[in-house]
Amino acid sequence: MVVKRPQVAVAVLVPVLVMFGIGLWGIDRGGMWRDEAVTFQVARRSLPQIWQLLHSVDAVHGLYYLLMHPVLALHPGEVALRLPSLCAAAATAGLVAALGARLARPRVGLWAGLLYAVTPMAGHFAQEGRSYALVAAGVAASTLLLARAVTADAGGDGTGGGDEDQEDAPVGRLARHARVVGWCAYGGVVAVTVLLHEFAVLILLAHAATLALARMPRRVWRDWACAAGAVLLVLLPLALVSSGQAEQVAWLRPPGGGTVERLLRSFTGPTQLVLGPYLLLIALALRHPFTPPARRGELSVPTVALPLLLLPPAALIAVSRHWPLYDDRYVLYALAGAPLLAAAGAERLVLAARRVGLARREADGLMRGGLGGAPDPASDAGPGPGSDSDRGPGSGLVRGVRVPYAATLAGVLAITLAFVSQLPVLREDRDPARRPDNLAVVSAAAAQRMDPGDPVLFLPSLGRRSALAYPKGFHGTRDIALEEPAPVSGTLYGRETGPDELRRRLAGLDRVWVVAEPYALKPAWDPSDPTERVKLTVVGEEFVPRAEFVRKGSILRLYVRRAPAM
Repeated sequence: MVVKRPQVAVAVLVPVLVMFGIGLWGIDRGGMWRDEAVTFQVARRSLPQIWQLLHSVDAVHGLYYLLMHPVLALHPGEVALRLPSLCAAAATAGLVAALGARLARPRVGLWAGLLYAVTPMAGHFAQEGRSYALVAAGVAASTLLLARAVTADAGGDGTGGGDEDQEDAPVGRLARHARVVGWCAYGGVVAVTVLLHEFAVLILLAHAATLALARMPRRVWRDWACAAGAVLLVLLPLALVSSGQAEQVAWLRPPGGGTVERLLRSFTGPTQLVLGPYLLLIALALRHPFTPPARRGELSVPTVALPLLLLPPAALIAVSRHWPLYDDRYVLYALAGAPLLAAAGAERLVLAARRVGLARREADGLMRGGLGGAPDPASDAGPGPGSDSDRGPGSGLVRGVRVPYAATLAGVLAITLAFVSQLPVLREDRDPARRPDNLAVVSAAAAQRMDPGDPVLFLPSLGRRSALAYPKGFHGTRDIALEEPAPVSGTLYGRETGPDELRRRLAGLDRVWVVAEPYALKPAWDPSDPTERVKLTVVGEEFVPRAEFVRKGSILRLYVRRAPAM
């Protein structure tokens, strides 16, 4: 099959535009939630302040904060915060399409890229001001670079790079140079990706499985091992630093029984109308009788997509049963494997249907010929100017009339129907209430009810994130527990005063506003920090609640001093 570059360009560009359009829809939700707020306030600090922070917390997101620093310096807003993720998601859709086109044919790439774009999970993280969409783009790019490097290493560029006698010839030197450049590009992209989030290192496990399934020669393994080893060396300092900040993931719990099913629905689609056909197509892609297995040293869609889909989530879930580290967002990059397999399954379905159609036309022609009738020219002509092979890989018959790219358009229509069936899910995801909290709402409530000079107590200190993300709502109020602001102290939420000083400050107050996390007001909460314990003790013993305003994820409560006992 001769693949024309315009076909590949269209197959890549269309998913990019679709993903960008879906991600742009509702990107300004009218509020940041807690994780986005961290990105917003940290990336707007000076570079020395960011560097100071990473020594104590959030080292795993350090490169992402540095990348976001110039973005938010240009325009510190919510759309600018999410725009890099949107662009990364659009790029990922295009890279998935490019992978499908390279490993199979352009229409497979088109279907895979569109499937990725309409998946609600991809749309969700396209609108998150965090690093996960960028990591997914890096993994997709590195996988495409792996396919190219393997082709060059195996001599698939037509240079005959496998002949040792050619190494001294100009062509041999060019082939060797291309090989080195290909593997350096692969290693560089993987290194940047794992620095964006260290759990992306599991992509090396998936790529190793790809080489094993494709039965790659020893030289390919050697070159890949050199690139992978360089990546691990780059990752080592970050891993050592972040291991000392393990308390950041203390909120994670071991995966439960529904973890795999939830991830499966996230990858394929939450609605039953999409899930069933999606899994059927994946099963078709993995069914050997449809096509012969790939030759030794040759990549195919299953050898690339199946390890990408299964191994990173499986490895992280297995580790998390003993050391909780798993969350769906950490393996977003594995999503790319699902649409690739589904598109490959659709291609096998089309080819099987075409074989059946050709067999029927040949049988009809033989029957007409045996009865003395004229043979059907469409069935006897063979490959020629009017045949399917000349019209392109997507031509077909619709009610006896030849329609170019009928199979391709049918696949696009099916994906459109899947998108329409998931529109309610996509619409709900754009509601700020779907996030764990909305700090803009908390700040707005504070602006309505607090007066200039009112004392405010954040319980615990991380409740200060609403004031850091939206300071206008707290303008003029007094943060009575704060000793040193967050940017200056090299912390996320600022350094608070000691317990004795806090008691002294609270002793002179007749009223105080408390901005609390819901769990902090429950009797079961027993903080280890002495300052937090003083907040609970003094407010509980010396003050009584006067008014309360509950917002999702936060509680604003006004306390007044108890009347003296008579």
